[in-house]
Amino acid sequence: MPDGTVFHRAGNFAPIHAEHDIAELKVSGALPRDLCGTLFRNGPNPQFDEAGVHWFFGDGMVHAFTLSDGRAAYRNRWVRTHKWRAEHAAGRPLLPCYPRPSLPGLAIRDTGVANTNVVWHAGRLLALEEGHLPFALDPATLETLGVETFGGVLRGRFTAHPKVDPATGEMLFFGYGIGGPRSARMAWGTIQPDGRVGKLERFGAPYCALVHDFAVTERHVLFPVMPLTGSRWRAITRGQPFAWEPELGGHVGLLRRAEGVASLRWFRAESCYVFHVLNAWDEGARVVADVMQYDAPPLFPHADGTLPDPARTRARLVRWTLDPEAGTESFATEVLDDAPGEFPRLDERRAGRRNRFGAYAVRRTGAPLFDAIVWRDMESGRARSFALPPGDALSEAVFVPRHASAPEGDGWLLTVAWRAAEGRSDLLVLDTDDITQGPVAAVHLPHRVPFGFHGNWVAGAA
Repeated sequence: MPDGTVFHRAGNFAPIHAEHDIAELKVSGALPRDLCGTLFRNGPNPQFDEAGVHWFFGDGMVHAFTLSDGRAAYRNRWVRTHKWRAEHAAGRPLLPCYPRPSLPGLAIRDTGVANTNVVWHAGRLLALEEGHLPFALDPATLETLGVETFGGVLRGRFTAHPKVDPATGEMLFFGYGIGGPRSARMAWGTIQPDGRVGKLERFGAPYCALVHDFAVTERHVLFPVMPLTGSRWRAITRGQPFAWEPELGGHVGLLRRAEGVASLRWFRAESCYVFHVLNAWDEGARVVADVMQYDAPPLFPHADGTLPDPARTRARLVRWTLDPEAGTESFATEVLDDAPGEFPRLDERRAGRRNRFGAYAVRRTGAPLFDAIVWRDMESGRARSFALPPGDALSEAVFVPRHASAPEGDGWLLTVAWRAAEGRSDLLVLDTDDITQGPVAAVHLPHRVPFGFHGNWVAGAA
């Protein structure tokens, strides 16, 4: 198990220290002419070398690959959070133990590091992390425009994984630690297609937990509250507030979208952890969710400081089936793929509806990093994969439909590959007709894109 405060300072986890504007990149193969838009990616990229800071808390950097007419351009920028601006002006770290409370009196607004995801909604490009509100960015220049409060309505925490309902156009979100960073209070709500806040409700969870993702169907919202728990004492003394306490057991909250928290009920789960949800949907009265499930979360210790068994810190694709009418607090689970995987994605036009196809990154036997992409037919169970040469690694694969009315799953997967021997990165374009044939095009960067977290495709030229 790597230490989350050490491993990210080496190899392609290490930050880069330059911002680039490259008008045209070299391309191998042929970029599809219909592939017109920008892939935005986000991840931790500390401005300064900060020993002891967990990878999850590095300053956010957004990378933008713009594709049009068979050509590719690139731009990257740090998100100018209040922490980043203050430290940039000082030329040194001012919060060297972030997020541990430190150096009081600096009057630096705590607006976070905006380092986890980047999404498009209501004409706004938003850089997200789950401890704070998003930052709005200019989609063409990546200039930081400021904290997005959605008309001054929202305060506090906002998930890095909001879900957009393809039928209504509304974006659903949640936050944990509402009312205080170690509070068991949570909130959920909606942002309308025009950017106004619709619903906003608060509720209590069984305990304070790091809830990274959630699931949304046409009729329900599902919250996986698992025992990766928060502690103010740990935050102050260790600089890492979260630890694994499996003896507390897991909980899954389920509410009906139309009725809100008045309909909230909790199901019990075995101790496990979920960082990411592939998709969820309604099946009659039941709710089905496909998730990447760990026996224990990676990169976090037990409450006593010991690390979990590495064999238990690998996720696999698991299906949950919850039946609100069954009169039981438990729910059924089924392993769909035992391969160690992460970063699940789907054709977002099927979000909240039963989907036929899904993609996720996997590690082949013996590989230390994700080095292959699986494209899975969820109905037949058939899976095709594309793998990189040994030593190379890749990112989450983002699906782009071939055109607006293309059938589900007909299009391309975009993933950023780390070329270890060359010390740089490529953007790869895989055709979902058969990803085993390898990329139809590779966009070559002269530098590397450090390993990060999530991104999304925005159609149309920036």
